[in-house]
Amino acid sequence: MAQKSEKRPRVLIVTPEVTYLPEGMGNMANYLTAKAGGLADVSAALVKALFELEADVHVALPDYRSLFSANFGNLFRRELLTIRSAMPEDRVHLAEDRAFFYRRGVYSPYSAENIKVAMAFQREVINHIVPRVKPDLIHCNDWMTGLVPGMSRSLGIPCLFTVHNIHTVKATLSHIEDRGIDAAAFWNTLYYERPPQNYEETRETNQVDFLVSGVFASHFVNTVSPTFLTEIVEGRHSFVEEPLRRELSNKAAAGCAVGILNAPEASFNPATDKMLASQYTPDGHVLGKLHNKRVLQESLGLARDDKAPLFYWPSRLDPVQKGPQLLTDILYRIVSAYRHQDLQIVLVANGEYQKHFRNIVDFHNLYNRVAVCDFDEKLSRLAYGAADFVLLPSRFEPCGLPQMYGSIYGALPIVHDTGGLHDTVTHMDAPRNLGNGFVFKIWDSQGLYWAMEEAMRFYNLPPDLKNRQIHRVMTESAARFNHEATARQYIDLYEKMLRRPLIR
Repeated sequence: MAQKSEKRPRVLIVTPEVTYLPEGMGNMANYLTAKAGGLADVSAALVKALFELEADVHVALPDYRSLFSANFGNLFRRELLTIRSAMPEDRVHLAEDRAFFYRRGVYSPYSAENIKVAMAFQREVINHIVPRVKPDLIHCNDWMTGLVPGMSRSLGIPCLFTVHNIHTVKATLSHIEDRGIDAAAFWNTLYYERPPQNYEETRETNQVDFLVSGVFASHFVNTVSPTFLTEIVEGRHSFVEEPLRRELSNKAAAGCAVGILNAPEASFNPATDKMLASQYTPDGHVLGKLHNKRVLQESLGLARDDKAPLFYWPSRLDPVQKGPQLLTDILYRIVSAYRHQDLQIVLVANGEYQKHFRNIVDFHNLYNRVAVCDFDEKLSRLAYGAADFVLLPSRFEPCGLPQMYGSIYGALPIVHDTGGLHDTVTHMDAPRNLGNGFVFKIWDSQGLYWAMEEAMRFYNLPPDLKNRQIHRVMTESAARFNHEATARQYIDLYEKMLRRPLIR
């Protein structure tokens, strides 16, 4: 008699953010959009890739009812309320709680509100979704899922925890239990501010660190770039708290930690991007980018000059991480140094440093050379299609996606040598057909100025040589930075943890 084939392992991905889900995961799947950053993109990409490979994949996320229905009206709201009963085999599992029903954003500026939402989400995952799905492996993402690995370990379910960023929150066991999570069942798998003596002594006064608990309790952990993991383990970032560094170091020493780069969302493709004024391939990038540059210059009131080098700033203007102060320090200097070439800079980004850029533009009357704009998705895409260079002088970068977007669109990245930027950008060496951008080692304004000068030296190369390099970078980047490559690494990791194939 033929032996019954072993069922495929079931993977549950638990994430507070997702941009889209693939067709076939339920009628509502393509309407579920909750995004605050790169976590949403990689979650969606991983789910889509796994599902297309016919893996038995499920996803749990909060029912951000107002976020979901804001774009699709009351009909979607009514259907969403019945998703559980109408589609019992649906693979999209929405955690329902009033804490996030009426939110207008994934995260709140108030820490207490974020803790409330995180515990409501995890309560539903622990109490209802995991028992219903019965996963063979759970994949959790960031601090908002940091309690789930403790439950997973207590049940003997392998758990992967992905650290997308280093933010964390803390709460006592009593607070966690008051929110409906039976933490007493797995209290000794969590990480506390001080070593716990026993449950009773710990419950009221010893706070649980959500992010470090996720690292501590999980069976395997990954960061979203190999170099960022190395930097944390080696203590190269003073802002990384010692408990997180120590627990990541322990996992790395045990061979249970890796870095897996995120990948751009598939719509970032200049050949098909409908937000561009002119779509283009590597073969047609010269004319395509020129047309986008003309449209961008006209729409923003910049000097109309086909030969003007255009630098684009795509990241939020956050001086703690992204380094906008480096650019404000040299803005007038760099624009003046290349005034004869009409050097132009476009910023499409929100953040506290926006006012500093506006003040410099106003003081020096740079309105036809520098444009400072609030973030807008369509304008941001057009800027990638128009720009010659993308500015990313981050102090630290867990992964970063804009440098990959830039490379794919033929806008070469200018980056500080750190984290995911180190893993994705190498310095251009045109004569040897090497590199895809411009890298400076020392994080200061002079380092950024040097890298921008290097970019201008490249810009002023003979057109044939320069255009061949841009063609090469676009082609290589499209092949290297994609969801399939990222998903394959996660699948390999899942299979290592499960000790059996995920797909057949």
